[in-house]
Amino acid sequence: MADDHTHVQDFFSARAADWDSRFPDDGPSYAAAVAELGLRPGDTVLDAGCGTGRALPALRAAVGPGGTVLGADLTPAMLESAVRAGRGTCGTLLLADVARPPLRTGALDAVFAAGLISHLARPEQDLRALARAVRPGGLLALFHPIGRAALAARHGRRLSDDDLRAEARLVPLLLSSGWRPASYTDEDDRFLALAVRTG
Repeated sequence: MADDHTHVQDFFSARAADWDSRFPDDGPSYAAAVAELGLRPGDTVLDAGCGTGRALPALRAAVGPGGTVLGADLTPAMLESAVRAGRGTCGTLLLADVARPPLRTGALDAVFAAGLISHLARPEQDLRALARAVRPGGLLALFHPIGRAALAARHGRRLSDDDLRAEARLVPLLLSSGWRPASYTDEDDRFLALAVRTG
């Protein structure tokens, strides 16, 4: 697992400084995805694998000043970019492995995870760990600002059913890790899978 973490950290450390400038138009799609979580003032939400914190302003707006926003990421350089972009004021930034969130059981109302699933070392176990931190009935949003086909084309790859975000793979994965799938959207300009914490 340390090797997986090192690979992820190396990948994102090399890209942290110019990450936001590579994707300058993603802000509205993040805000729209956060809106689908239905967060209420006072809620507690984790941005799992928050990167440069692009979702944090929308999450803060959704939970209000009385809510709690946490952003956790494994890569120090990404968190440093979040601070430089002024997003550290929107929530508490944690250098942490989202597979072992430093949270008590049921502490969260929701988890927002942009681009996270393809970087999880052990997807079923890692999603189960996130589920433990969410209260029953709480929500998980697995988001990407472009859909699977558009992302594959961007990287010069063909669309594959082996992709963890493919509905046929994602639904059983969620069910086996403490989540009940609620909706699935895979369009050119957005990927968003919502799931409800069972139990």
